[in-house]
Amino acid sequence: MAEFDEVKATFWGEGLDGVQPPLTDAVVEEAERQLGVRLPASLLQILRIQNGGVVADAWNAFPTDVPTSWSESHVPFDEMMGIGRHDDQLSLLDTAYLVEEWGLPSSVVLLSGDGHCWIALDYRACGKRGEPSVTWFDVETGTELPLATDFTEFVERLTAAASLDDDEADGSR
Repeated sequence: MAEFDEVKATFWGEGLDGVQPPLTDAVVEEAERQLGVRLPASLLQILRIQNGGVVADAWNAFPTDVPTSWSESHVPFDEMMGIGRHDDQLSLLDTAYLVEEWGLPSSVVLLSGDGHCWIALDYRACGKRGEPSVTWFDVETGTELPLATDFTEFVERLTAAASLDDDEADGSR
């Protein structure tokens, strides 16, 4: 398991796909107001380096103890949404719409996903001002899988998908 600061320093991959304008305090305050929650400080640290986009290959998967519809050994985390409204790119600010569209619990903030599966900050147990856990939601199977007790632990447990499944190293189902 890597230290948070080690992952943070090399978290982002190449390219500008999904990248929002640089994060400011005003943008964070407005996002927290719109989302109705306090965002984790560790998430904001990473988003201040780059506000969303492609996650580096070294950190593009979260290992699981149980099989999921994605893989026998992990869930994908190849991109993370930022905060903003740039070029019609998905953002954490789209959570309310996406939650309704995909029938997800209302007390979550979506970090990554494709509609069929999502990774989210889960505020159901901690409340809007607490430290959310991180949960995998599979809309297709109607299942959810707790991944980490908080965002820092989630980041520290990220690894390369290629190191988990030789047959799934390309990240495809």
